[in-house]
Amino acid sequence: MSEFWLISAPGDKENLQALERMNTVTSKSNLSYNTKFTIPDFKVGTLDSLVGLSDELGKVDTFAESLIKRMAQSVVEVMEDAKGKVQENLLANGADLTSFVTHFEWDMAKYPAKQPLVSIADTLAKQLAQIETDLKSRTAAYNALKTNLENLEKKSTGTLFTRTLSDIVSKEDFVLDSEYLVTLLVIVPKPSYVQWQKTYESLSDMVVPRSTKLIAEDNEGGLFTVTLFRKVIDDFKTKAKENKFTVREFYYDEKEIKREREEMTRLLSDKKQQYGPLLRWLKVNFSEAFIAWIHIKALRVFVESVLRYGLPVNFQALLLQPQKKSSTKRLREVLNSVFRHLDEVAAASILDASVEIPGLQLSNQDYFPYVYFHIDLGLLD
Repeated sequence: MSEFWLISAPGDKENLQALERMNTVTSKSNLSYNTKFTIPDFKVGTLDSLVGLSDELGKVDTFAESLIKRMAQSVVEVMEDAKGKVQENLLANGADLTSFVTHFEWDMAKYPAKQPLVSIADTLAKQLAQIETDLKSRTAAYNALKTNLENLEKKSTGTLFTRTLSDIVSKEDFVLDSEYLVTLLVIVPKPSYVQWQKTYESLSDMVVPRSTKLIAEDNEGGLFTVTLFRKVIDDFKTKAKENKFTVREFYYDEKEIKREREEMTRLLSDKKQQYGPLLRWLKVNFSEAFIAWIHIKALRVFVESVLRYGLPVNFQALLLQPQKKSSTKRLREVLNSVFRHLDEVAAASILDASVEIPGLQLSNQDYFPYVYFHIDLGLLD
């Protein structure tokens, strides 16, 4: 499974024994794979500062998770032609995400533990905010380029009724620069090819004989040229429509066609040039954001453990990886049972849903007798 439960319990003898019991039960029943989660000894500060920091860290945690999910999705979108290789680009410090979480070590160089907790949290929040700012600007530029390219490509798809004709026709298909003559493009249904050949010269006066030529086809019909005098254009269009022939409005402009082709070439080149640098940036900064997120989780465990278990600081953090989705309910029951002594009243209400405590509403999602945080690595789900 791609989820982890990060918990903590007091570090006294009774609770260490409880942790051992939990490890034994979860191991024998194959409920979870458990490892110690080492957290440094931080400067505690005042109780008021911890309460305020607890709220702030909750917001930063949510923001960080949202950010790394957006970055993972951006990698998917950028690697549109190689989606099978997405996961190998979503790494943390060169390791897969599960390995990084299970072997987590606090980065003392980047986030010195001797600094006040508020300062560490502020550093992490600012780092994530800067990554988000850069993500927005970089992906916006790439997506704008991608959209313009897609719009141009769409013009070259579809039926003869809707698609651009500039990449189909050539200069030789038209009578150009004539004061009297003009070449029209007509879409003829496939079953009507013979009818067209027999009747096009008589649809109006002044149609040049033997001037029609089939220059393109799709599943529904063909695109034919026909040359006639300018003054009978309207009459020809009317008669053509009556016979279910469709005149496509098209003016051959060599400069415009050349501009469209050059624009397509430029956009393809720009996309190719931006692809590499953007993907590299996403890889590096996804790693940075993910690492920051797990540090935030560690900070939250420390702060909540001090608020829950008191001073002096003495708790043990543990990382649980549930083995099966179907066993998470049983794993939760084991944890609540093992640690129910930490809060008898709340634990009793969790274990027995029929117990109602006036003025107190609890559920498995709201409260546990131990410190608990969830880490979901299913970033692309």
